[in-house]
Amino acid sequence: MISEAVFDTNVIVSGILFPESIPGKVLDAILEGHCRPIISDAILAEYEEVLCRPKFKLPPVRVHYILDAFRAIGIPASFALAKHRDQFPDQDDLVFVEAALSLSSSLVTGNKRHYPASLMQGVRVLSPAEFLST
Repeated sequence: MISEAVFDTNVIVSGILFPESIPGKVLDAILEGHCRPIISDAILAEYEEVLCRPKFKLPPVRVHYILDAFRAIGIPASFALAKHRDQFPDQDDLVFVEAALSLSSSLVTGNKRHYPASLMQGVRVLSPAEFLST
């Protein structure tokens, strides 16, 4: 497993909702200090917004625990601007792409089609399983 990466929100949500799943193992690896997430204010805001959605029924204390852990162990991303920003399938995903670009790190997602290789400027996009096996 690589020591640092950017984690798409879907990995974090799946990890919380399904702790025995592969995303759950990724989240455990982060929380146990085996790898460090690359974070930015925009990424943390995205995590919080999604994790607080009523459909997930997550206790606020659990959400704040996760966010506080990411703040404590996360590596702050520098500023980087992706080329061809308007061509990304989901504009909300740009915060993850640009964080990965800023530190030349990998991006871990459960939805690789949102990150076309032709637009990633060399950023390696991994599934949670691929991340655990590297």
